[in-house]
Amino acid sequence: MVKHLAKHGNSLALVIDRGVLDLLEIDADTPLSVTTDGKCLIVTPVRDPERATRFRAALDKVNKRYRKALTRLAD
Repeated sequence: MVKHLAKHGNSLALVIDRGVLDLLEIDADTPLSVTTDGKCLIVTPVRDPERATRFRAALDKVNKRYRKALTRLAD
């Protein structure tokens, strides 16, 4: 996908297609982190650390409870 920057006042804006926004679960209220590796512009949604902690706890609980079944499925 090739995009062009659009003038927005004294700045330039990158318009992101709805499909990409939906895929990444981003909307107008989502805070974004903008970084660079020196060659690429990297835009990532800032996720709630509490949400990540709850997800990790749920994953650990499932792995502990179903460890044997998951191991058999993996073999």
